[in-house]
Amino acid sequence: MAAADVAPVLELTGIHKEFPGVKALSEAGLRLYPGEVHTLMGQNGAGKSTLIKVLTGVYTPERGTMLLDGKPIRPASTLEAQELGISTVYQEVNLCPNLSVAENIFIGRYPRKWGRIDWKGMQRDAARMLEAMQIDIDVSAPLSNYSLAVQQMVAISRALNVNARVLILDEPTSSLDEAEVQLLFAVLRRLRDQGIAILFVTHFLDQTYAISDRITVMRNGEREGEYACSELSRLALVNKMIGAPVDAPMPGAVAGQAAAGGETQAADHADAAEAGAGAGVQNAPRATAPAEVLLQARGLGRRGALMPTDIAINKGEVLGLCGLLGSGRTELARLLFGADKADGGAIMVDGRDNAASFATPRDAIAAGIGFCSEDRKHEGAILSLSVRENLILALQAQAGMLRAIPLKRQQELANDYVKWLGIKTASIETPIGTLSGGNQQKVLLARWLATEPKLMILDEPTRGIDVRAKEEIMSYVTSLCSKGMSILFISSELPEVLRCSDRMIVMRDRKACGEYQRGDLDDTSVLQAIAGEAA
Repeated sequence: MAAADVAPVLELTGIHKEFPGVKALSEAGLRLYPGEVHTLMGQNGAGKSTLIKVLTGVYTPERGTMLLDGKPIRPASTLEAQELGISTVYQEVNLCPNLSVAENIFIGRYPRKWGRIDWKGMQRDAARMLEAMQIDIDVSAPLSNYSLAVQQMVAISRALNVNARVLILDEPTSSLDEAEVQLLFAVLRRLRDQGIAILFVTHFLDQTYAISDRITVMRNGEREGEYACSELSRLALVNKMIGAPVDAPMPGAVAGQAAAGGETQAADHADAAEAGAGAGVQNAPRATAPAEVLLQARGLGRRGALMPTDIAINKGEVLGLCGLLGSGRTELARLLFGADKADGGAIMVDGRDNAASFATPRDAIAAGIGFCSEDRKHEGAILSLSVRENLILALQAQAGMLRAIPLKRQQELANDYVKWLGIKTASIETPIGTLSGGNQQKVLLARWLATEPKLMILDEPTRGIDVRAKEEIMSYVTSLCSKGMSILFISSELPEVLRCSDRMIVMRDRKACGEYQRGDLDDTSVLQAIAGEAA
């Protein structure tokens, strides 16, 4: 680790970067010392990627200073950053699998002898570079012959081949298993001991504490603070990332009631909304009954996304998923819906074993599962289509493309849901892209309610919407179970999860780390569970 009196090799202060309508970085900063692994932490949207792109010349900041060895720099391209000694290895290995290991290390700067490529010299130098990291492989073989972990080492060797003094690793472990992570960490420790400054970007708490000397936390485009890893507890780190004071409860969340249904659901919605209006979730827990499992998954996992996981969702319950962004919450939801293909595991719905995970979302829809994605604009709403057209999409997929839903039926459904969910739109033919975020979210909720699902997967259903719309949506969400529907509820707003959930599963570092009943956790202990510290 860098001594206290050692000057930083690289220092950024007062970095400000804006995009149209978005302030990505505001007075952001970073200090990297030689011979140190410095981890950059923060939730999605905190500004980590933008700061790295400023550092590597992809973006030009509006203001701020960048010093390398105390001298001002302003790289205008990644090539210029590399020439300054700043190299980056990205999450996705950006190499050519059909070329040899040696060619990948030297690609674009092949050594030449007598006007021709010096193949023997290149292979000799490539082997020597990998041996320095204790990697013994045939450098003349195609890169595709080797594991992803070895490919990461080749990418690092390529980055170091330009006399790098600063090595930036952006989520390098996201696709590696535990043994491969340990191999990478052994290499990083050797590079650190050689005096290289390493910037390590990750979402994983365990990995952060396994490799880091120092941690910089970013939040909302700003540097929240810089800390010695040994002096920052896991709980304190989680609090700083999400912005909750260590000794204060988190802000309260909304509560309420709502309704659900299918083809005859309009009247049910009205009755339930009236019956549940104003009832608080915390003060009105649902009546308990013997649990009857609706969906059970065993060994469900995907390499680099989620470790093999067992999960059971009971009929008529809200099962909440807690965890930091990148903990595996969304990855689990997507595997359950068939949006991503699992490497292994099986899903059983209503006691019927599907023998394997769902191959496509259509399989999940046929089994009675609906999914509201966290990415509303890219995976949810089709902005150019009308409210009506967006609303009937899932129902049409359920019916099949050869059984078109009559226009009159579409209009009836759309009008019913606009009324009962309070969707503010001039007409059901209004393009959904012109609606507010909250009203778009209500349309997407209606889309799945129209299919009469047995299970609704709600991934960040209240993200990016105003307080009133959030209250309304949470009111519907928390009483859908009164009709027997099950809900898998994912939210970064922990008070929402605490108040809505009958059970909670805490996710950390791509795996389920604990299961809790309603009331087992509070605003403080849930953060301790997420951080991996004893409550």
